Amino acid sequence: MGDIIVKTKVGEYIVKDDLLYTKTDEWVRIEDDIVTLGITDYAQKKLRYIVNVELPEKDSEVKAGGSIVTLESVKTVADVYSPFSGKIVEVNTTLLDEPDLINKDPYGKGWIVKIKVHGTISKEALLTPQQYADKIKKEEEK
Repeated sequence: MGDIIVKTKVGEYIVKDDLLYTKTDEWVRIEDDIVTLGITDYAQKKLRYIVNVELPEKDSEVKAGGSIVTLESVKTVADVYSPFSGKIVEVNTTLLDEPDLINKDPYGKGWIVKIKVHGTISKEALLTPQQYADKIKKEEEK
C-alpha cells in the first residue's frame, strides 16, 4: 500500500499505513502486549515548534483515556493521552534535551512512551490509517 498523504487547504500530512491512530491524534504501534505511542504528523504540525516535553516516570501506571504527557509548543500546551491502561516500561528521555524530535520525526525518533498493556489489547477504539486520514480531512474542512 504505502503511506497516505492527506492534502488539505491548510497543509499536507503523512499518515503511516503500518500504525493505528486515536481520535486525539496519537499513533500506536502494537507489538505483543507493548504499545509504542507518539503524536501524529498532523498533531505536531498543529502544535508547531515543540519546546518542552513533560514525560511520565518509568514504571508508572496509566489509565485508558488519561493524560500521560504534556507537550509545550511556542503556540500552546497539549496533552498526550493513553489509549490503554497499563504500565510505562520505556520513556524516550532523548526528548527532554531534544523536544523538537517530535516535529522532525514524529513516527520515528520522536516516539514518546512504551506501555505494557494490562489485559488484552482492543483495537476497537483505534482508527485505521484510512479512518484517521478521513478524520484529518473533516477537521480541516471546519
